[in-house]
Amino acid sequence: MRSTLVFTALAAALALGGCASPVPVKQAPVESKTPTAVDSGTAGANANGAGQNQVAAVQAPAESNAGVGPGSDVPKSVYFGFNSYTVDSQYTPVLNVNATYLSQHPQAHVQLQGNTDARGSREYNLALGQKRADAVMKGMELLGVKPTQMEAISFGKEKPKAQGTSEADYAENRRVDIVYQR
Repeated sequence: MRSTLVFTALAAALALGGCASPVPVKQAPVESKTPTAVDSGTAGANANGAGQNQVAAVQAPAESNAGVGPGSDVPKSVYFGFNSYTVDSQYTPVLNVNATYLSQHPQAHVQLQGNTDARGSREYNLALGQKRADAVMKGMELLGVKPTQMEAISFGKEKPKAQGTSEADYAENRRVDIVYQR
């Protein structure tokens, strides 16, 4: 229902005034390669800068996650390139570890919170954040998580992690946070 409203609002905004971003969103399937172990070193940057210096930020548990879900050493964020909702293969281990936990704990529930950087209109970013959350949800479903254990929502640009306007700040905000619910 919520995604229908977001897409309806997006369609109306596009029909009335066009899209705030002239760059089309890349559409590609979530990769379903066999996952590898979580890298304990550094998270490499993809071509769009997403993932730079993310190890500390990704591995630090969100305050709302304290004591819920897998341990604090388990990454709970997936980062995206500009205008993209494709889950990069470097985040397959993040999906795998969280999917394994959810599969082993059928009572557990997560909220997949899609976020964007500040560029673009509110409507565009809400739709993009939803597509990102849906892509992570689909990836975790492919790894065996029941859809009833997950809820995909979008905050768009409303809940940034980084407040600045540098490319590094933007990259930090283009993410889906996997938030375990109590």
